[in-house]
Amino acid sequence: MPPSVRGAVGTLASGAYPTIVRRGGRATQWTKRPDLPAANAEPAIDAAVPVLVTWQHPATLSPNPFPTPFSTLNPEIGMTLALDETDRAVGGPDLPQMRKVRTSIPGPRSRALLERQRAALPAGVGSVLPVFVEAAGGGVVVDADDNSFIDFGSGIAVTTVGNAAPRVVQRAVGQLQRFTHTCFLVNPYESYIAVCEQLNRLAPIAGPARTVLFNTGSEAVENAIKVARTVTGRPAIVGLDHAYHGRTLLTMSLTAKNRPYKHGFGPFAPEVYRAPMAYPYRWPAGPENCAREAADLLTDLLDRQIGAENVAAVLVEPIQGEGGCVVPAPGFLPAVARACTERGILLIADEVQAGIARTGDWFACEHEGLRPDLVTMAKGLGGGLPIAALTGRTELMDAVPPGGLGGTFSGNPVACEAALGVFEEIERHDLRARAIEVGRVMRAALLDLQRRHDVVGDVRGRGAMMAIELVKGGGDPSPDAELTGRIARQCHQQGLLVLTAGSWGNVLRFLPPLSIPNALLDEGLQVLGEALAADA
Repeated sequence: MPPSVRGAVGTLASGAYPTIVRRGGRATQWTKRPDLPAANAEPAIDAAVPVLVTWQHPATLSPNPFPTPFSTLNPEIGMTLALDETDRAVGGPDLPQMRKVRTSIPGPRSRALLERQRAALPAGVGSVLPVFVEAAGGGVVVDADDNSFIDFGSGIAVTTVGNAAPRVVQRAVGQLQRFTHTCFLVNPYESYIAVCEQLNRLAPIAGPARTVLFNTGSEAVENAIKVARTVTGRPAIVGLDHAYHGRTLLTMSLTAKNRPYKHGFGPFAPEVYRAPMAYPYRWPAGPENCAREAADLLTDLLDRQIGAENVAAVLVEPIQGEGGCVVPAPGFLPAVARACTERGILLIADEVQAGIARTGDWFACEHEGLRPDLVTMAKGLGGGLPIAALTGRTELMDAVPPGGLGGTFSGNPVACEAALGVFEEIERHDLRARAIEVGRVMRAALLDLQRRHDVVGDVRGRGAMMAIELVKGGGDPSPDAELTGRIARQCHQQGLLVLTAGSWGNVLRFLPPLSIPNALLDEGLQVLGEALAADA
């Protein structure tokens, strides 16, 4: 059967006739099976009888004349996938939880869409894996060619509670039907307040807290700096090496990696300084000296090079995401907090990637008992919808005069409802405990890979935020970005979505949704192991 042939399977309402509205093809026959109508017939169909229609050319069921959703069937392989009237798969947790590679990667439909992308979008917008998504949910992402990938990326730690999670969808849809926008600065609404109340309660802030909502993590970080400068009257901000904080001018200035984030975009924002990160695997004097020496270098920077009286805040990621899933050496973050307190400097925790249950606590800084003055968050907060937040001590947040914080779309009502759905999903399914279990399974498997492959230099992370750092091996710890790229591409070809990271591009990081079934988690780790073995 030619590749252009596509099919449709559905259930017609009782008494309905199979009259099909289509473009680009015509129905040629009814497949003759005992449980289906006779070939070349158009009888009334009972509600429970599935009907198969084959096509000579790709067809679009638009509009769909049938009262129930259809699914596509590729006659060559017999794979079935739910869809609606626009030939789209239906996602969410009920999506079949299976890895399935039925075409080359990317497949023909994705390649055609990629050509359209190249004609319409600038070259600066790229994709890790250019397969165009039709549906996602549970632990899989399904593309336009009906390939189903195990998801170890979660849209870069966004769909922590799962793609199209039920309470997220239900709340967002309900809000869409009521109103889509007013601008909270013009006409407020309750859901914005409800999200802020939840974050005031959950954030690891000492004492009463206040929260303001934004759209992106970059906005949240920028506004944290606005608050810090307002409160202290000081200009300087200190970040850490290997950090990533965003793509706006100020957050890009605070980001450590040049390509692809900064190259050619300068000059950058002034009064931005950088201290060494307590990176155990790469610390010259060894991991046992890492926390103390890194803290000493930070205090020297504050006191001697900048002048502590000029520093408004120190900005830290409790776990660095884009920097390579770097977990600071134990004791480093508390030492940073002490140094800030002693000098009247505010501590900002950037929890944009690690926050909202991904590491097993609501916030990653809780693992070391850290109590920052200000906390930023985004990504997992909206379950896939754009929303970010800044939570801080009340006296700090209230220092900014009325009108100084906010934005036209900040805290959009649909995104606020989605965030409330995220909180419900986490509590209802105990996803913090699930993150710990996912981390336990992943760590054990990754440590086993490290024992078997000397190119796995380091295994690190917390909860469902894990990574391996790949090196030359044979006693040489030099970063191996080429190997990392090959392993990532092999995983992609075998139906496993993984992400690369790190200052040298030699880290594979794993950020699965907490809704991933155990069987898929194990299978994904097996695919990773096979890719490493094949390249050895």
